[in-house]
Amino acid sequence: MSLGDDTGRTRTRLPEAGGDPYGGARRNGRSSSRSLVTVVGVVVLLIAAIAFANRGGGDSGAEEGADSPKAAATAPTGEKPVPAGASGIPAGFAHDRQGAESAAANYSVVLGSAEMFDKERRRDIVAAVFTPDVAAARQGDLDAAYSNEEFLANIGLDKNGKAPAGQTFVSRVVPVGTKVTAFGADDASVEVWYTSLFGLSGEGSTNPVTESWYTTTYQLQWIDNDWKVVDFQQKDGPVPVGRDQKASTADDMTKAVEEYGGFTYAR
Repeated sequence: MSLGDDTGRTRTRLPEAGGDPYGGARRNGRSSSRSLVTVVGVVVLLIAAIAFANRGGGDSGAEEGADSPKAAATAPTGEKPVPAGASGIPAGFAHDRQGAESAAANYSVVLGSAEMFDKERRRDIVAAVFTPDVAAARQGDLDAAYSNEEFLANIGLDKNGKAPAGQTFVSRVVPVGTKVTAFGADDASVEVWYTSLFGLSGEGSTNPVTESWYTTTYQLQWIDNDWKVVDFQQKDGPVPVGRDQKASTADDMTKAVEEYGGFTYAR
């Protein structure tokens, strides 16, 4: 849920001067935004999370169970995909290692989504993702973090979390892989490695969409017949070496965001 700096994102070759305004623009106020986002991140995901934020018990993840595929196994396991709950967020995860991995991956996606900047939608997400006591205790802190006008201004949004006219706010998390590091009857620790896209697409954007890489460890608890988040910790990377690809134009980026939907992740 934190926004990366130059050490936490891949290199991208931007268009030459005189090219697309969006592609050639650099993010302004990166340092101040980084500091503020870090603070917000800490408040958020012990408390919860801002688009990928800062801030056990059982057998070691090195002991793989029959219900947890090896890291290299990407083929379907035969388990049914998880359904969407009442709020449209994946729910009903299996009470096993695979279920814990699926929950962590899907919760990463919703916690890092642009919907977290919408007050009503944020409350649906918090209620669906966290244990009831954690959700109740942290909702106020989350509302305060996501309505911080200085933070919103630094990332190019107005006080209501809306993008400027003609621009599209992008905040997406794309899990690359998961790993169970601890598993018990009613608790689990799962690492999710993912890439994130964050910024504003559109002509004249001074905060173009950039890519960052993180690994977040989720502490999960089995409660009310589902896995829920109790806590999490985030760290940068692993970060791949970036290829020298030319950044897309504002029009291409906006179309991609509008035309390509996300996924529900299941082991």
